[in-house]
Formats: sequence, structure tokens, C-alpha cells
Amino acid sequence: MPPDDAARPYHHGQLRDALVDAGLELARTGGPDAVVLRAVTRAAGVSHNAAYRHFADRDALLRAVCERCMSRLASLMEQRIAEVTEAAPQAEPQAAAWARLGALGQAYVEFATTEVGWFRTAFAVPDTAEAFHPTEGVGPGGLGPYDLLSAGLDELVAAGAVPAERRPGLEYAAWSAVHGLSTLIIDGPLRALPVDERERALTVVLDSVTRGL
Repeated sequence: MPPDDAARPYHHGQLRDALVDAGLELARTGGPDAVVLRAVTRAAGVSHNAAYRHFADRDALLRAVCERCMSRLASLMEQRIAEVTEAAPQAEPQAAAWARLGALGQAYVEFATTEVGWFRTAFAVPDTAEAFHPTEGVGPGGLGPYDLLSAGLDELVAAGAVPAERRPGLEYAAWSAVHGLSTLIIDGPLRALPVDERERALTVVLDSVTRGL
């Protein structure tokens, strides 16, 4: 996983970052419900009123923490794609494209099951807040999870693995599959599955996605 940002000392002029860092750590263990102004300001070592210099209310703060969690997800997805690419640099284009798409799905479920609080928070943007902008919730490469998936699907088309006429909207099917599995594992009836069975479930879902594309 990417290195943690929390526990970074607060310096004058960096209060907003300090508050978001504190919220990120609270979300890691407690999910979005743990991101409350009083707890965050206490963790950052500032007064409760200090938060209002940068955030109009708790929802605004939570949105910032959600955005950071989404960035963590995107970063892990990028990392897993890079590892697959480095492991087989001479792979045939179609095989390489399928491997990278599989790495995206595996990274998604990995993040959900190893960073449950962050995963829940990434998708907990309040109804009162606006959706992420294109430059928010992204990894080091400047792409968010949805954009990484889109790029992976485009690569399949470019490699001749998926017909171009079938390309529109495939993000919905692929994302729904891995997000649904992730939710069933961390919050649903698949919570009791042992690790090896979780891996088998992921393999089945990814195989199904591949056949469906």
C-alpha cells in the first residue's frame, strides 16, 4: 500500500492538510462515520473552530477525506498494473491487456478487503457535496479508478481482444461485478468466507467478466 500520510506534524499554513490527514486515519479504522469535526480537530491538535477556516461543515470535510481514500484506491490499482507489466514485459498484446485488466479487478477487491474503512469512505461522498472533479480521487498517473478501468478496456479494443462495437458502456458491467463482490465480502453474506474461498470467488467473477466482454 502507499505510505500513510497521518501522524504528519501540523505546521502553520498546512491546517487543511492536517485535518484531512487526521480524518484519513479515523476513516481507516472507523469508516466514514468516524470522520467528525470534533474528533478530527482533536487528532490534529487544534481547536474545534479552527476547522471552519477550511471546511464549511462536516460534509465538506468528509468529502475531502473521501477524495483522499479514492486516490489511495487508484494508487493501488496503478501499482498492481505496473507489477503485472514488469513481470511480463514481452507479453503478447492481447495477453498483456487481459492481465492488466485482471490486475485492476484484483487490486480493487484487495483494497476493499484490506482497507475496509478507506474503501467504505471512498464511496461515502455526502449528498450535499458535489461529485469529484476529474483531477480528484486520482492516483500518481492522474487517473481515478473509473478512468483506469476505461483505459484498460480501451487497451483490449486496441489489441483486438474486444470488438469496438461492444466497447461502449463496458465499464458499468466490469465495475459492478468487482464492486458487488467487494461489498458482499466486507458487508454482506460472504463475510465468513475463508481467504482461499474469497480468492476463488474473485477468480470466478473475473472470469465471468472476461467472458462477458
